[in-house]
Amino acid sequence: MTTRVPVQPRMLEWALLRSGKSSEKVEKKFPKFQGWLKETEQPTLVQLEEFAKAVYVPFGYLFLSEPPKEELPIRDFRTVKNREVKQPSPDLLDTIYNCQERQSWYHEFAKAEEYDPVSFIGTATTAMAPEDVAKTIRATLDLNRATGSQYEALRSFILKAEKAHILVMVSGIVQSNSHRKLDVKEFRGFALADDFAPLIFINGKDSKSARMFTLAHELAHLWLGTSGVSNTIAHPFSHSVPEEVWCNKVAAELLVPLADLRDCLQHIESIDETVVERLRKNFKVSGLVILCRLFDAGKLTRTNFDAAWNKELNLIRQKMAEKKAGSGGSFYNNMGSRMSKPFIRALVGSTLEGKTLYRDAFRMLGINNATTLKKMGRDLGMSI
Repeated sequence: MTTRVPVQPRMLEWALLRSGKSSEKVEKKFPKFQGWLKETEQPTLVQLEEFAKAVYVPFGYLFLSEPPKEELPIRDFRTVKNREVKQPSPDLLDTIYNCQERQSWYHEFAKAEEYDPVSFIGTATTAMAPEDVAKTIRATLDLNRATGSQYEALRSFILKAEKAHILVMVSGIVQSNSHRKLDVKEFRGFALADDFAPLIFINGKDSKSARMFTLAHELAHLWLGTSGVSNTIAHPFSHSVPEEVWCNKVAAELLVPLADLRDCLQHIESIDETVVERLRKNFKVSGLVILCRLFDAGKLTRTNFDAAWNKELNLIRQKMAEKKAGSGGSFYNNMGSRMSKPFIRALVGSTLEGKTLYRDAFRMLGINNATTLKKMGRDLGMSI
């Protein structure tokens, strides 16, 4: 006999709304969904489990009498026109939960392996000059002027952060689910501060130059020792959260030191689009960051800055729209970049040594078999 499961329509409606999916799309997979809502039909246990997976909601939530109040497990630094963003999507929540699980595992791994704590976490305060903190970060990571292509500059920046024992994860999807794409409008990145496993996640749907700024911004958060979600852009007047303003200043100075910028401007009398483009390519950042630094250097009035900013922002949006309509190829399509190479090496090695259960490794890596796990290890140069 098939077991039917009573579930309150309000919970089904909440789950559907939370997922962001249309009822038409859900009904294609669950033809009796409207009957469930009207209580003329009841789903089977298997159907309800499949529905929970389809709308990305924890199965147990569907049996609650009222929708739960879901909040971010870390601080929310996101603002839209200086207003806080209240409701996180299931994609953002699941991405944070996934990274927290990975961080927790790596924290215990690092302690078991007797790694030294990461010394710089929480060593800065917002009372410090952003220029001084940027200088310290630059020295700690051994950062020099970015060279090569934007791809190479970003790759080098990430590698240097990982060499400083920071787990850097970059992905445009939730776990390994290509159907769950992350939204840049919702968040650009987040930092998870920890003495043994500091972690930075960057939204891989963003442009490479924007990822450079996000990485620099989240580094500033780690130096403060604060965990939180950001949707930051470089604009000097876009935030009402003091900590975000400070982190933006650190990031801008880290990527485009004002002294270096002034050296590049020694023989330039007027600022035009050609100058901005040349500086953008020189420092491997977005035109928006360059405009902010030109404003900081006193080379643009507020009126000229605002006009140039709006024009540059429109061009970026146009390029992003064209990219979205295209093939969607990404530098971060491989697993190693999505989940941090040091993390994968440690987890694969621990699993093969019998210290970590395969099922736990599969869950954290977003895979379902040992063959893939071993391949991931071999791809990172491990002898397996």
